[in-house]
Amino acid sequence: MVSTPAFESALSARACFDCCFANCGGPRKRATALGGLAILWQVLVTNGPIFSHPSTDMPAPSSSASPRTPRIIGLGEILWDVFPDGPRFGGAPANAACSVAELAGDSAEVLMISGVGTDALGDDALSALKSHGVSTRCVQRHAAATGRVDVALTPAGVATYCFAEESAWDQVTWDPAFDELCGSCQAVCFGTLGQRGRISRQTIQRFLHTVAQHNQDCLRVLDINLRPPYDDDQVLLESLHLANVLKLNDEELPRVCRVCDLDHDPHTALPALAERYGLRAVALTRSTAGAVLLVASAISDRPAPQVAVADTVGAGDAYTAAIILGLLAGHSVDTINQTAIAVAGHACTVAGGTMTFPAELHLALSPTR
Repeated sequence: MVSTPAFESALSARACFDCCFANCGGPRKRATALGGLAILWQVLVTNGPIFSHPSTDMPAPSSSASPRTPRIIGLGEILWDVFPDGPRFGGAPANAACSVAELAGDSAEVLMISGVGTDALGDDALSALKSHGVSTRCVQRHAAATGRVDVALTPAGVATYCFAEESAWDQVTWDPAFDELCGSCQAVCFGTLGQRGRISRQTIQRFLHTVAQHNQDCLRVLDINLRPPYDDDQVLLESLHLANVLKLNDEELPRVCRVCDLDHDPHTALPALAERYGLRAVALTRSTAGAVLLVASAISDRPAPQVAVADTVGAGDAYTAAIILGLLAGHSVDTINQTAIAVAGHACTVAGGTMTFPAELHLALSPTR
């Protein structure tokens, strides 16, 4: 089942007004654009159901419920990174889900929502997820081939990517089981690449909108992954409106600032992004220079450790996993950032996008209600 035209129009309207805000000439026109946005968004969201599915009547989780294991969801692409020496399991949300499961152990339930083919690579992908402790019960099987991307590495170990078209992760459809997940998860991690196809984009955005309506405490973590030619400005803006936590890197920041008409200085851009989109946290990774993390009004700027780099694939996803766990655990901004940098540093020492972590980096969560 897919989202109604009202939902798609609402997101499109917000994104279009963002573009208008970024490009129109002066303060008066910008004020007019923002005023129109507020009116149109209110009309689209409040007049009639956004979805035709009964999920709009889903009750909020009861605060008196028994303690339960925190539930964290990866939402988006599953694929194989094909290196010169062979394929390795990957996909940013899948990498992040594996890292969350490895770091949290039995203290969290981690699931992946995606699609794989009915081919051998699909079987191997499910096995890879399970080997890291990630549930595959919401991974769909499709006639399309399991996703793959050809990866080339520079002498410094930095990766470049070439993606196969029309893959199984582009075909993820709505499942009634997602209704319960929307109301019960503590965090969901998604990106922009996973929305390159219309079908999966509708499913991902519907999932996030339902979470935002019925489970407002949930972390909706946007880990931007701009991969040409799938780096669409409208999808980026729609995703920002659906997130309450943002993670991006220093190569993505100028693009985001351009689209959002913001200064490129991270010390002004991060607070501005947080204010405009109502973000609880914004993280900027800077490769060997470390990372900056903003949580509410607190900011942490930490350098990266010196490590022997095998490759950088999955390092940003590991950082994302660590900030998810740190935010859920209620740690201080500096503790979260320092731990996440250490986790990402370890990821750089391991080839491929998924890995295990030493015990000193594990981040156990307490049960939730």
